[in-house]
Amino acid sequence: MSVELNRIDDRLIHGQVVLGWGQPMALARIAVVDDTIAASPWEQDLYRMAVPPEIEVAFLAVDDAVRAYASWQADARPAIVLTGTVDAMCRLAEGAPALRAVNLGGVHQGPGRVERLRYLFLTPAEERALLALEARGVAVTAQDVPTAAPVPLRELLAGRGAA
Repeated sequence: MSVELNRIDDRLIHGQVVLGWGQPMALARIAVVDDTIAASPWEQDLYRMAVPPEIEVAFLAVDDAVRAYASWQADARPAIVLTGTVDAMCRLAEGAPALRAVNLGGVHQGPGRVERLRYLFLTPAEERALLALEARGVAVTAQDVPTAAPVPLRELLAGRGAA
């Protein structure tokens, strides 16, 4: 699968991903990278229900996704790689040098999180991890839907006391 989008979205598979992002890309595969869901057939079945049958869905633990990423990138079929957390995406990017861009989608309110955009809340530790990812050459932008303009990480954090 030619990875068209590496997205952090705590909802993982939902309508915005499948329709908003997937339809314009003529999406062929979604890879959900999450250690817990990769071990839970029940949760996998729930997520599969949100995906049309013509789109393949794969569920992988981070370590397995690291090993698979280069082959996904070499495959011509368009794909989205999803993680539910900043930590999972950073771990994936650390082991998969072909991963060159990350999209911050819906990361919602939680303990210690600060609102950066209406759909994006980050902890200071998540901000530091994303800045480190960017320092390694991975482009990090926030964009909730494909029709919105991407917001670069530095702009996102500017003036708000980035940690």
